[in-house]
This record gives sequence, C-alpha cells and structure tokens, in this order.
Amino acid sequence: MGRASASIQVPGRASDAEALWYDPMRWAAWLDGFGHARQVPDEWPARGTLLWNSRPGGRGRVLEEVVAYEPRTGQTLRVEDERLRGTQRVEFRPASDHVTVRLELDYELKQRTPLTPLVDRLFVRRELTASLQRSLAAFARERRGDMELEDELES
Repeated sequence: MGRASASIQVPGRASDAEALWYDPMRWAAWLDGFGHARQVPDEWPARGTLLWNSRPGGRGRVLEEVVAYEPRTGQTLRVEDERLRGTQRVEFRPASDHVTVRLELDYELKQRTPLTPLVDRLFVRRELTASLQRSLAAFARERRGDMELEDELES
C-alpha cells in the first residue's frame, strides 16, 4: 500500500478552516480536479457516502465514505475512484494564530502488474502527493481570502 501526504499552515481558527473544508459548495475553488458533487449526504461530514465527479481527464467518479469524524480534529474517509482505493484522513491542528491542515492518503492501485511497485514509487505517489499539495495550497488561498473579506466587513 502506498502513502501520499501533505500539510500546510492556514491562518485563523480551526473551526473556520474546518467549516470551509467540509462545505461542498466551495470545493470547486480548491479541491484539485473536482468537477461537481453528485450526492452529498444530509449527515455530511459526520456520516454517509459522498459521490462526486472529477473534471474531464481526472479521477472519474469518486466515492468517499465517512469512517470517522471528530469535530475540530478531522475526518477519515474510505475512498475509491477508477484507479485506486484507500483511506484518506484530514487533520486540523490548532495553534495560537493558525491551524495546520494535514492531508494523508493510504492507497492501493486497482490494476496491478509486476511493475506496479516501481511505477507507484516513481510516478503515482509523486502525482498523488502533488495533487494533495495543490489542494492544500488552494485551500489556504481560499481561507486567506475569506479572512480578508471578514476584515473588510468588520471595518
């Protein structure tokens, strides 16, 4: 099983970062490859199975089933798309003026050949890590934009 991970510091409180993270109406702004949500359970983010489609040429149909959820701490999902299945975890670690958001994906590739371990190490893991990093960088920009808007509204 492979593992890809990334983390970033985001300004503000963990509760605000978490609210943005779990808001499906905002995912297109920061989630790498996200096309549109097809099914968002009423119990999201605490329970249920989410179904979304990527943009053309991306992951295709993506299923994410909530395995665990703890407010202000994080969420664990069982994920599956056309190429892989695995477990994804997001964690929120608050500090005095920021929160560290860590995203980790433990995965296995569905189609395997004798070369799969090598291809995974050299290409797939790097691609997945880069995707997680792009998502987190865009998420941080979106959160900073929210904070700027909040500051303007308070002025």
